[in-house]
Amino acid sequence: MRRIVVGISGATGVVYGIRTLEVLRDLDGVETHLVISGPGKQTLAYESDVTVAELEAMADAVYAGRDITAPISSGSFTTAGMIIAPCSVKMLSAVAHSYGADLMARAADVTLKERRPLVLMVRETPLHLGHLRLMAAAAEIGAVVYPPVPAFYTRPASIDDLVDHTVHRALEHLGVVADDLPRWGD
Repeated sequence: MRRIVVGISGATGVVYGIRTLEVLRDLDGVETHLVISGPGKQTLAYESDVTVAELEAMADAVYAGRDITAPISSGSFTTAGMIIAPCSVKMLSAVAHSYGADLMARAADVTLKERRPLVLMVRETPLHLGHLRLMAAAAEIGAVVYPPVPAFYTRPASIDDLVDHTVHRALEHLGVVADDLPRWGD
């Protein structure tokens, strides 16, 4: 069983976290471990019709944001990596500075210290120099900074097409590869 940690922070773009859980739920041999921040729950209510209970039901295990005793807070709990979708600048800052003030930040730090892939779908624009420096610092310690920038060579017909392609491409960094994903040159 391959375990993947999914974090959902308070940035706009909660659809990326929802779709990530949906994609992973439909795969055999993948176990998802979810942590959603308080602001993430607020954004979920504002941006979607999915309830917190429905979102949590998509995951195999769910942890409270303050539960630093959760299995995902320890490197001895092996995972295939972690994705934070969406990733707020606040969470990016916690990752870049190894500031494990809550479970999501601690799990991200553990992911990096164990040399496992950490994908940060940073949702902010425009970016000032502080944001760019945080992204550089996160990348320097091993994170994959993956802003959800849509690809248009796939000729998307809907927002769902854009979200799906972006989520699948981000998940490739965790070893989850979709064979039917449109690729450049197809």
